[in-house]
Amino acid sequence: MLPPGSFKSKVAFITGGGTGLGKGMAVTLSALGAECVIASRKLDVLKQTAEEITKQTGNKVHAVQCDVRDPVSVQAAVAELVKVAGLPDVVINNAAGNFISPSEGLSPNAWRTITDIVLNGTAYVTLELGKQLIKAEKGAAFLAITTIYAESGSGFVVPSASAKAGVETMCKSLAAEWGRYGMRFNVIQPGPIKTKGAFSRLDPAGMFEKAMLERIPTGRLGTPGEIANLAAYLCSDYATWVTGAVIRMDGGEYVSMAGEFNDLKKVTKDQWATLEAMIRKTRGS
Repeated sequence: MLPPGSFKSKVAFITGGGTGLGKGMAVTLSALGAECVIASRKLDVLKQTAEEITKQTGNKVHAVQCDVRDPVSVQAAVAELVKVAGLPDVVINNAAGNFISPSEGLSPNAWRTITDIVLNGTAYVTLELGKQLIKAEKGAAFLAITTIYAESGSGFVVPSASAKAGVETMCKSLAAEWGRYGMRFNVIQPGPIKTKGAFSRLDPAGMFEKAMLERIPTGRLGTPGEIANLAAYLCSDYATWVTGAVIRMDGGEYVSMAGEFNDLKKVTKDQWATLEAMIRKTRGS
């Protein structure tokens, strides 16, 4: 989507970068010239992904172990990032956790499991890097990956919905506060994208994919590459006037679910003819 070399001489730090959307964004940024540093808890997966992307793009990708739930681990990961590549120009908070559950079945530990990764982890990474960037007088583009139900709320994923909403509020708040330091903060809300990690916990039996497709006007799920293209634009020098934005990318799913009369698309032509005749009879009454 962007010209070759758009991220040449830039460093990108991506949490949850070993698989799924994080890997997709790392591939795209690396292909555009960025020196990527990918982070997650599983170092073996990270190393394999880093080698794979480096071979594919010809640009160095570093693997750094990081448990975003632990501030000490975040500090150590940031120190390693600075050591191997320098302070980043791009920071993508993509690490996430989620599972479906009736809310009455959630334990305090289940709540913490999700909110520690999604909200606290994003905050720890953002604050640690933000403070160092301010001290170094260096700007950066921050991007967070949330979800469409961060805006609407959703049953059965309440910890995730709550935490993602908090992430969005944090990004908008810091866009206002830290813009003076040359930092930008934006958010992408992806709709359903079939990645192994997400679907194994959100649709383990494959029961809901058909229903998802029926409510998406474009008639298909999204792809990691589509999210990566938007992410690359938002983090690039072509988007320096874009900050505090929350961009929905979902094939129209949100507006399809939100419209009160959108289910009328199921009405056939013959049924419409019958309904219109009935409506005409009510005129003047």
